[in-house]
Amino acid sequence: MGVKLGILGLGTVGTGTVKLLQDKNGRHPLLQDIEIYRVGVRSLDKPRDVQLPEGVITTDLEGIVNDPEIDIVVELMGGLEPARTLILKAIANGKHIVTANKAAISRFGAEIFTAANQAGVYVMLEASVGGGIPVIQPLKQSLSVNQISAVTGIVNGTTNYILTRMQTEGSDFADVLADAQKLGYAEADPTADVDGWDAGDKIAILASLGFGGRINREQVYCEGIRQVSKTDIAYASKLGFVIKLLAIAQNVKNGHRDNSLLSVRVHPTLVPQTHPLASINGVYNAILVEGEPIGQVMFFGPGAGEGATASAVSADILNLVANLKTNHAHLNPTLACRHQHYSEIAPISELVTRFYTRFLTEDHPGVIGQLGTCFGKHGVSLESVVQTGFHGQLAEIVVVTHDVREGDFRQALAEIAAMPAINSIPSIFRVL
Repeated sequence: MGVKLGILGLGTVGTGTVKLLQDKNGRHPLLQDIEIYRVGVRSLDKPRDVQLPEGVITTDLEGIVNDPEIDIVVELMGGLEPARTLILKAIANGKHIVTANKAAISRFGAEIFTAANQAGVYVMLEASVGGGIPVIQPLKQSLSVNQISAVTGIVNGTTNYILTRMQTEGSDFADVLADAQKLGYAEADPTADVDGWDAGDKIAILASLGFGGRINREQVYCEGIRQVSKTDIAYASKLGFVIKLLAIAQNVKNGHRDNSLLSVRVHPTLVPQTHPLASINGVYNAILVEGEPIGQVMFFGPGAGEGATASAVSADILNLVANLKTNHAHLNPTLACRHQHYSEIAPISELVTRFYTRFLTEDHPGVIGQLGTCFGKHGVSLESVVQTGFHGQLAEIVVVTHDVREGDFRQALAEIAAMPAINSIPSIFRVL
């Protein structure tokens, strides 16, 4: 018995998926059991890179999710609507879902997974994080007996490409962004990437899988890379760091609570040059998972692209076909969504971390002493203080702290910013 697919979207990922499913030679024999039954597109007139039998391509997306012949709906349209509505209709009609849509899953996951569990169907989302890197299934299956303590990733290729070029060329953010747009590595509107929203969607998904609780996407702290300057990249390098946009989810202790409180956040971070993530450059992605008893495991590979993402989509399809062929009466618990409750997310003010800060000050005697006194008053211990030189008439001072609660650090900074000797505080970054 063949398994019939309805594919929504025939853009880059949809085209790559159709190509891969059609090219059966030398691949898994289960591909023989898959029929591409319908493919939904916005326009029939657009030229396509794939050949499909007449009548397979349609603009009737509703017809696909309502078609009783279709077993699996593969949603590759992206965006929030109509993707969310079509996914929910397909689920209501008893169809399994494969999706690459991190935005819809991170924002409407609770609604989608609740509906799927009630309908007894699977929602598979390997392609939603990390392109072709297998990380979703390992978190659900291979690593599922571990107690995960942290998931830390470079999960956005555009920002990693920009930061890598700024580091290797000593270039400014705006120049590299413009070039990345010309080369197609950055969108015409790069907001979702450079402001950290895309990475926020992805870490919300990884956190929900790693820590077994739903994540309220609005509670994920997101800070992008627009404020990273070539000056900071140069200073970071001198101090033994590289600057990366990290997406981090980790267990944190809070007073007398157990470890059920999570910190989930995205921000530029000074990463020690010896750290495994420091050497991940260009458009590549990597996700470092830490847990007990496994220790550290890192997943590395291409974070986007037609072939990489199609690989992840097709793997999910094969997983579903294998399950359909074995006719399980109940959902396989290592593939289905198992968590119902929301994880409690710690506010960013409660984060305990190190900080790098750059000050421009009037060239007055005793400024460093004033900084130290004010930091000390707020319980901020300094690891290093370097007066790096002069910007015109202004002295430049770079400070790296020991671990400090973010709320205390920000209070100290607010007081320092009001000092007459302080001209500005151009840069504040967290340190891994």
